[in-house]
Amino acid sequence: MKSENYALHQQIHADSISQPEQFWTEAAQGLVWNKPWDRVLDDSNAPLYSWFVGGELNTCYNAVDRHVEGGRGERIAIEYVSPVTETAYAITYRELLAQVSKLAGYMDTIGVKKGDRVIIYMPMVPETAYAMLACARIGAIHSVVFGGFSGHELANRIDDAKPKLILSASCGIEPSGIVAYKPLLDEALSQSRHKVERCIILNRSQYHAELTQGRDIDWKSAVADAPSIACQSMPATDPLYILYTSGTTGQPKGVVRDNGGHAVALAWSMRHIYGINADDVFWAASDVGWVVGHSYIVYGPLLVGATTLMFEGKPVGTPDPGIFWRTIAKYQVKSFFTAPTAIRAIKREDPEGDFIKNIDLSRFQTLFLAGERCDPDTLHWAEKRLDRPVIDHWWQTETGWPIAANLMGTAPVDVKAGSPALPVPGYQVEVVDEMGSKLDANVSGHVVIKLPLPPGTLTTLWQNEQRYVDSYLSMYPGYYLSGDAGYKDEEGYLYIMSRIDDIINVAGHRLCTGRFEEVLCQHDAVAEVAVIGVDDKLKGQVPLGLVVLKKGVCLSHDSLYLELISLVREHIGPVASFRLVSVVQKLPKTRSGKILRGTMRKIADNQTYKVPATLEDPQTLELVRNALTRMGYADALLLNH
Repeated sequence: MKSENYALHQQIHADSISQPEQFWTEAAQGLVWNKPWDRVLDDSNAPLYSWFVGGELNTCYNAVDRHVEGGRGERIAIEYVSPVTETAYAITYRELLAQVSKLAGYMDTIGVKKGDRVIIYMPMVPETAYAMLACARIGAIHSVVFGGFSGHELANRIDDAKPKLILSASCGIEPSGIVAYKPLLDEALSQSRHKVERCIILNRSQYHAELTQGRDIDWKSAVADAPSIACQSMPATDPLYILYTSGTTGQPKGVVRDNGGHAVALAWSMRHIYGINADDVFWAASDVGWVVGHSYIVYGPLLVGATTLMFEGKPVGTPDPGIFWRTIAKYQVKSFFTAPTAIRAIKREDPEGDFIKNIDLSRFQTLFLAGERCDPDTLHWAEKRLDRPVIDHWWQTETGWPIAANLMGTAPVDVKAGSPALPVPGYQVEVVDEMGSKLDANVSGHVVIKLPLPPGTLTTLWQNEQRYVDSYLSMYPGYYLSGDAGYKDEEGYLYIMSRIDDIINVAGHRLCTGRFEEVLCQHDAVAEVAVIGVDDKLKGQVPLGLVVLKKGVCLSHDSLYLELISLVREHIGPVASFRLVSVVQKLPKTRSGKILRGTMRKIADNQTYKVPATLEDPQTLELVRNALTRMGYADALLLNH
């Protein structure tokens, strides 16, 4: 029997699709607007749409100033927790306003104006949030580049964004030690064709960077005597930021987010999806260099006047797999958001949940997971150990906020393992075949979203509108191509199984690698798994699995091999042709936790590949290559630097 909340979710969703102008007008009422909009939705340039056309506001004002003016200046805005430096302190909204307005004032004095681009190449420190908000305050367009990216990758982004200013730091801190940022920045500036006029450098106590005379300015000196500056009124449709995501061509794609729709969507999502209001503490354990950091470390929590926790550390090793739970307890976190890969890492180190025991999690209500598909085994482990709802949800860098989720603040529905639940209001999600025809329930296909996309999603790609249309809007006219494959069940729950290019064709049978991973994760010894399709002369493609074992597992590889083969045969059937599986110590991942299946597939099939700029541990590719070679694949090194 369907619950009342299920019916409520469906009704809210139906209203958002049938009456989008009314729905988003109501959502926008919670923000301060300097000028009302003329049109909520402008469809005159379809398939390119605009929200809140003619309206004006300032994102920084709505995230900072209005809370101080409303008498909440002493409320904590940011709890900064850095186990890697053994540092922790709180920043109130009043203190945040002072820091942001002075940094913005200095930027203004050196000529940074509305529409100028500013690159932020910073570690997980509060100054990174100050930099983003200072840009928003004066109408400069920020582009945060993940700290520690190579000089070459940073140079590519400099040439595309053409910034007037770069804000950076002397270093970042990893469990393995100090990562010096300044030499990487200097390398990028020497490589880039675009010449940057000024750099503001935050010198951290762990590593002092030498400043380049005439170009570099010390952060603390710059802000010390800078004037405070008021917020610039911004058209709702003007860009707030550019966030680069890797493109298939090797040329980064600059996702553009606007001011108005972005603020409306994030404020709505904080309350309705995450259940977060002004007196709550929210923690997204990500990095500000990724979209999760933009939306749910900085802008989302601050827009609703909540406390956001900024964490410089890892789920394990800083110092142990209990750090997340102790932090949640100490700072009374209500909702916590991390990636499934973080939970799998904790599960591998602490399979019985010993580090969770005896920790007071009474204020903790919900664990949210996103960034990659969450296998049911990981979800059930977290549910059992935490005794809390574990909510998988699905979204992308391009969308900026969830596409499918459980509305925990408004209408929580039953959790179905393996599903991010139902489409979020504003998103009309459909599953179609290669010809664009809608598919029946439980039939896998391409996951698409009917246009217009809701507020807060990408408006275009930076200075490349044609690439935006070609990449996302051309394959199925009238729809946004998510690039993911999956299906809906009879109740409309969505299941995201893999990327479209992770569908493999085994002797004419189309099989999803995500389903193999789901099955293999059921084995008690398996902590993590990746399945790829590799070339086969007879069947076209066959699945190949690489598994990482839980800590302390004592099982012979021969026994494990037979048990895993049997498991797949039982749950998927002989059609799977699953006979290739091996143990590896570690899987290659991006720094945001995504497993590099495409790169592994190219290694296996002896195709030329490029080491992704976001690769967390270069050694993992060699571990994978060795395993694949033992299995009869990857017999030639074809690395394209």
